[in-house]
Amino acid sequence: MTRSLKSKWWVLFSLTFGLLAVGLDMTILNVALPTLATDLQAPTSRLQWILDSYNLVLAAMLLPAGMLGDRFGRKTFLMLALLLFGGASAGCAYAASTGMLIFMRSLLGLGAAFLIPLSVSVLPVLFEGPERTKAMMVWASANMLGIPLGPILGGWLLNHYNWGAVFLINLPLIVIALIAVGLLMPESRSELRLKLDVAGVASSSIGLAAVTFGVIRAGEHGLGDALTLTTLLAGLIILIFFVLWERRTEHPLIDLSLFHSRGFTWGTILATCVSFALFGLLFVMPQYFQAVNGADALGTGLRLLPMIGGMLVGAKNSDLLLKKLNSRTIVALGFTVMAAALLLGTATDTGSTYGYAALWITLAGLGLGFALPISMDLAIGALSAERSGVGSALVMALRQVGGAVGVALLGSALNSAYRSGLRLDGLPVEAASAVRQSASAGAAVAGRLNLPDLLGMVRSAFVQGMQHMLWICAGIAAAGILLALVFLPRQTAEPAAEPQKLSS
Repeated sequence: MTRSLKSKWWVLFSLTFGLLAVGLDMTILNVALPTLATDLQAPTSRLQWILDSYNLVLAAMLLPAGMLGDRFGRKTFLMLALLLFGGASAGCAYAASTGMLIFMRSLLGLGAAFLIPLSVSVLPVLFEGPERTKAMMVWASANMLGIPLGPILGGWLLNHYNWGAVFLINLPLIVIALIAVGLLMPESRSELRLKLDVAGVASSSIGLAAVTFGVIRAGEHGLGDALTLTTLLAGLIILIFFVLWERRTEHPLIDLSLFHSRGFTWGTILATCVSFALFGLLFVMPQYFQAVNGADALGTGLRLLPMIGGMLVGAKNSDLLLKKLNSRTIVALGFTVMAAALLLGTATDTGSTYGYAALWITLAGLGLGFALPISMDLAIGALSAERSGVGSALVMALRQVGGAVGVALLGSALNSAYRSGLRLDGLPVEAASAVRQSASAGAAVAGRLNLPDLLGMVRSAFVQGMQHMLWICAGIAAAGILLALVFLPRQTAEPAAEPQKLSS
């Protein structure tokens, strides 16, 4: 065994620092939005795009990123992505206007678009069989850990420093990952010198960007908005063209024969279902803890710790369960635990204690930890080392779009139920408009006007909306149980081709 292969676990651990930075950046900014609104005089629409510019570029560039890594070298593009992510983090921290911050957030999304698929694409190159499954557990844990930790770190940093600190926290993680990847990771690339699929790159990027933009806008303006419908339809038409083009071109960006593998197809679909539920929980729970329980930013992050613990325990024990149970059973078990937890969550009301919330979000995290790593491993395990980059990018792109769709649709369901529970007759027009925007704004209005009855109504309406949303999530989890039992293969898929040799 070469020195590079002996150090493969150190390579994986070095990549987790970059993944942790990416995960943190998905949620750490949320707690800084009120500060940004004041310091940069940012209206609500600008705040929305400060968040969504990252997701838009990330979704659009995932597929080209995987292909470029396969073609020109995964280590090379990982190093470039880490440099870009670190530089964009510094640019965000010192942005003097909302326009500059949105631009720098877009560059962060571009860096993440390379980091996510290329970090997972090296797993089928470096690891085989049971080792690959363990490596996927580590990867999934690092990928999940940063998301709930974001509000905790963000809340603490905002209590001690200015808002730029929520971006500067990325820099030490990126530096560690750069040094470790540079020293330990061997270069790898596809030995097939395929032509660049320009039409595929363009149509996939534009189509995914249009669909993601439409989904984001639907969360703001509803599906009846003309621009929303136009963008969604245009994006879907472009993606249909992309699929048709990929079927006839000689050198496709995506090898559609990947979908002949049950492990790849259904592992990807079920990982997307998990993302739908996960992003929904991360969307609603911080609002619940702040608007209903009255927690501050740091307190909200700390209240999410049980879900992190559940995820980590689930991910670790899913590896142990593989010795006794097959992959299909473990994924179905994960969705069962998730469904049960979400059903418990629907019983939450304004008088529920934090202990009750901690119980069911811990169980939800446990189910996520069981289902996500195994689903991902079934999908990634069907890839040969030759196409690991672009195949991994396809899995992540579908997960990203699934998460965006989840937030938009679940957010719309939450807002609709929340607004239907409000009775604002007699309230000043400006105050009533603010209350309708969100439960957090409604709680702030009630506190400013010293109206305890209004505060109680806002909290009750929000909990009603949250219950409605959790019923939908529980339905998705129940569907996941059936899909796993019916369609998943019993065991983790083996790649279609032997792993390629690595260049030093």
